[in-house]
Amino acid sequence: MTQLNNQTLASLNGKLPIPAYRLDEHKPQIGIVHLGPGAFFRGHQAWYTEQALQFGGDWAISAVSMRSPDVSQALSPQDGLYTLAVLDAVQSYQVIGSVQEVLIASEQYPQVLARLTAASTKYVTMTITEKGYCLNGSGKLDLSHSQIQQDLSGSGQPNTAIGLLFTALAARYQANIAPFCVISCDNLTDNGHKLRNALIAFAEQKDPNIANWLSQQLISPCTMVDSITPATDDAIKAQVADVLGVQDNWPIKREAFVQWVIEDILPADRPAWQQAGVIYAQDVTAFEKAKLRLLNAPHSTLAYVGCLLGYETVFDAMQDEVLTQFIQQMITAEIMPSFKAPAELDVKQYSEDILARFRNPAIRHLLAQIAWDGSQKLPMRILPAISDNLAAGKPIDKLAFAIAAWCCFIVKRHSDNEKLVDPLAEQLLAVAAQCAGNADTDVALFLAVDAVFPAELSLNKTFFSAVHTAYQQLVSRPAAALVAYAGDI
Repeated sequence: MTQLNNQTLASLNGKLPIPAYRLDEHKPQIGIVHLGPGAFFRGHQAWYTEQALQFGGDWAISAVSMRSPDVSQALSPQDGLYTLAVLDAVQSYQVIGSVQEVLIASEQYPQVLARLTAASTKYVTMTITEKGYCLNGSGKLDLSHSQIQQDLSGSGQPNTAIGLLFTALAARYQANIAPFCVISCDNLTDNGHKLRNALIAFAEQKDPNIANWLSQQLISPCTMVDSITPATDDAIKAQVADVLGVQDNWPIKREAFVQWVIEDILPADRPAWQQAGVIYAQDVTAFEKAKLRLLNAPHSTLAYVGCLLGYETVFDAMQDEVLTQFIQQMITAEIMPSFKAPAELDVKQYSEDILARFRNPAIRHLLAQIAWDGSQKLPMRILPAISDNLAAGKPIDKLAFAIAAWCCFIVKRHSDNEKLVDPLAEQLLAVAAQCAGNADTDVALFLAVDAVFPAELSLNKTFFSAVHTAYQQLVSRPAAALVAYAGDI
C-alpha cells in the first residue's frame, strides 16, 4: 500500500478534507514551534491551526520532540501529514497538514535552536505534561531538580524544555529579536503564569538583564484545553487505511468535543484560531478550574478505582452502575460545591456532557494511560478541591476515596511487579514496598511524600482520617468499599 505524503495527497481529494494549501507552491511557512508532539497536540492544537490556515498566514508548525524519535520516524516520511479520525455518534476523517516538520531536540539540536531563534517564529506551544515544567510543590521552578541544575551549569545542550526555551530566548535577546509568545497547553493550574515565572526564574540564575527583558516583554497566556484523545492502536490504523486507501503510520483518534480557551493577551499578529473556534477570555481560571475538577478529577478517579476493579477502559468502567453512581455523587456532593464556576458555564449540563463523553463506545481510552503520572496530576486535579472543602467545612470523603484508590493502585503495581509510569516511580514503589495492608502505617507513608502532598494537607487530621478510612476498606475489598461509598451521600 502506498504511503500518505505530499505526493499521494492529491489522490485523496474528494474522499475526505485535505490541506489543499499543501498542494500550492506557496504553502505556509513555519511560524509556530510546538514542544511535545503527542496524540493530544495532534488532535487539538494542530487541528485548530489546520482550521486557521484556511484563512491564510505563515503559521505552519515545526513539531519538536525533546528525546523520543517515534513521532519523527512515523511522520517525517509522510511530510508531517497524518489523519485525524473523529469517533463519536458520527465518524469523520480529515488529513492534517499544519505540521510541516518533526524534529528531535536531542539529535537535531542546531535545527531546533534555529527554528526557535528565527524571527519568523512568533509562537511556541507546549504539551509536555505536568512533569515537563520541573516545578516544585509550590508551583515554582524547582532549582534543585537535577536536570534544571545541569541546564543552569551550561554544560552541553539543554535537557529540559525550560532550559531549551531560555537558550533560544537568550539568543533572541542578543540578536535584538522580540521573544516569542509561549503557550502552555497542559493541564496545569495557572499554566501560563507558572511557565512565565519558571522562565524568568531560570533567567535570574543565568543573566539578570535577560530576566528583566523577559519580565517586561514575555507573553504567556493561561489556557484551558479539552478533548479526549486516546493512544493510537492497530485498529484505528487499519480503519484509516481502509478509508484513505493509503498507509498512515500514525493516525490520531479523538472524540468530537474539542475546546481551547486562551487568555486574551495574545499579540494582534496571531493565527486565525478564533475563526477555528478558540475562545479568548479575560479570565481563564474559572474555565480551567471547572475542567480540572469536573472532568480531570473524575477521569483520574475512574482510572484508579477502575484499575482496582479490573476494568481496562473508561467505557468499561462507565458500565459499572455502582462506580458511575459514586462518580456522580462525588461530583454533586463534593466537586461542584468546591468552586465557583464561570458565569458562562452551566455546570450541571457541563458535567452531564462530560459523563456522556466518558460513555462514548467509539473511544477506547485505557485507564492505565490516564493513571500515568499521578504524582503530578493529583495535586492539580483533586487536592485543590479537598483543600478548598476543608477550609469551607465541606465534605471530602469521596475525594479522599480517590486518593486512597491511588495509594492502593501504587501498592498493586508493586505487588504485581508491573511498571509504574510516574516521575516519582522509584520513590512511590519504595513506599509501596513498605506497605502491609495496614492503613495506620500505609497512609502515613504515602502522605509523607511531600512532592505530592503539601504539609498543611498531609498533617490535617480530617484529611488523614478520611483517606485512612477509605484505604482500609479499599485495600482488602475494593468492590465492597465502592458500594459503601456510593451509597453514602
